[in-house]
Amino acid sequence: MHIYFLQHAAYDGPARMADWLTGMHHSHNTCHLYAEEVPPRLEDCDGLILLDGPQDPEDEERYPWLKREKKLITRALKSGKPVLGIGLGAQLIAAELGAIVSRGTYAEIGWHSITLAPDSPFDLPEQFEAFHWHRDIFGLPEDALPLGASSASPVQGFAWDQGRVVGLQCRLEVTHASVEALLAHVPEALEADGPFVQGREEIFADSRRLDRLAALLDRVLLRWITSTA
Repeated sequence: MHIYFLQHAAYDGPARMADWLTGMHHSHNTCHLYAEEVPPRLEDCDGLILLDGPQDPEDEERYPWLKREKKLITRALKSGKPVLGIGLGAQLIAAELGAIVSRGTYAEIGWHSITLAPDSPFDLPEQFEAFHWHRDIFGLPEDALPLGASSASPVQGFAWDQGRVVGLQCRLEVTHASVEALLAHVPEALEADGPFVQGREEIFADSRRLDRLAALLDRVLLRWITSTA
């Protein structure tokens, strides 16, 4: 399969997902939307992965390329091709499916536990730790099944159309380098108020967390990419 990444910030790329696709003998390209690159034609790929980013999903005046991206998402949802979104990408998918995207009560930054929903279709442990980097949250789209919840976010992800479409609020794809990039470019995120914001020392306290994430990402991507097989 050939997958197109839609990237929303220069410092927030595919991270571990690019290596995973290559290792599984899939090809991939990246469209740098933040640099005004034109989104790919749906005919030029077999699936889409929408990455996270700092933009407000409704701020089309400041980011006019959001209109083109939303049109592409709408077509992709109807196409039968697999679509996956992370962070902002998941918010855009959720909104296109009719869910509400809003400001969360608290920012969620760092490592926090997620409890799998009873009806979750994801092949993940009943409770696991994931990396988080967000303030906005989204509701569960109609006809979607939930991933689970953390203390700060009642909907940490969803699967729609039998797993062909996946949205993840949590960040399973991060590496040490990609987290370093987030901290370097958005240091003010650690200054947010609330009980769910960790400092740099706590974020990097245990490197094994990233290794455990890799196994979780493998489960999610494998089921997602074979959903239309």
